[in-house]
Amino acid sequence: MRSRRDGKAVESPPHADRRLAAEYLHSLKTQRRLSPATLENYARALDVLFTLAGEARLASLEPSHVRRFVALLHGRGLAPRSLALALSAWRGLFAWLVRHRGFAANPALGIRAPKAPRPLPKALSVESTERLLNARTPGAPPMLRDRAMFELLYSSGLRLGELVSLDLGDGKLDLPQGEVTVTGKGSKTRTVPVGAKAREALKEWLAVRAAIAAPGEKALFVGSRGRRIAPAVVGLRLRAWARASGLPEHVHPHMLRHSFATHVLQSSQDLRAVQEMLGHASIATTQVYTHLDYQALAKVYDAAHPRAKKR
Repeated sequence: MRSRRDGKAVESPPHADRRLAAEYLHSLKTQRRLSPATLENYARALDVLFTLAGEARLASLEPSHVRRFVALLHGRGLAPRSLALALSAWRGLFAWLVRHRGFAANPALGIRAPKAPRPLPKALSVESTERLLNARTPGAPPMLRDRAMFELLYSSGLRLGELVSLDLGDGKLDLPQGEVTVTGKGSKTRTVPVGAKAREALKEWLAVRAAIAAPGEKALFVGSRGRRIAPAVVGLRLRAWARASGLPEHVHPHMLRHSFATHVLQSSQDLRAVQEMLGHASIATTQVYTHLDYQALAKVYDAAHPRAKKR
């Protein structure tokens, strides 16, 4: 605050802008009913904006200023996700100022945070996969069920939801033809091969399924109560098999899908075929497995090439 010559208090430009920001946050709380945590994140992001702007008025900021602010924060090590959150808060504030306070334009419009590096999916090696699937000797029906589930996940690259939604007797699992038809994301249906090991495991499971399945249950895979097995139970059973096989990493059902894609791609180099079998809408999603393949090749190179070894 500052005083005029007549002695009356006058709000300084930065304080006036902060008051506008407070009004904006209040509108988010009362009209959009955002959670306290979200409001706190937005408030922190707006504080950062005021710090970066210094004495500059919000109305005077241009896209070049906002880009420079983003570059400064990125240079200080702020993560791309945090930058994206800050930009979202800034865009929202300026959009509100344009709509309700007569601002001419939104300087944060169209400015995007740097993309976060996409984490590579973790895949088991061929040897680790063999150890996993051979970790236990099937005997009781639950063990035969487990092996059938895990062999099918790895053989056909199924998602966990696709596996547990399979029904018996609907024609989607065709063992004589060696294929299974599933409905994945976006309600897209695809038919994928079922390998010999998986077909053998499925036949053994189907021979004993009636011993634990509840009367009239349609699910191909059932739990201890005879009803459709829950996804969480599949994960628990797979972790138990991983411990029995002595695998050090945390193994989850989707890792078998990643392993399927990686191993097929390493052998065939056919990216389009892998895309179709995984049910990816875009080949860009499948291309992540080429990076895994390159990493495997790089390890072989580092270990074998005489010029690759560090002195």
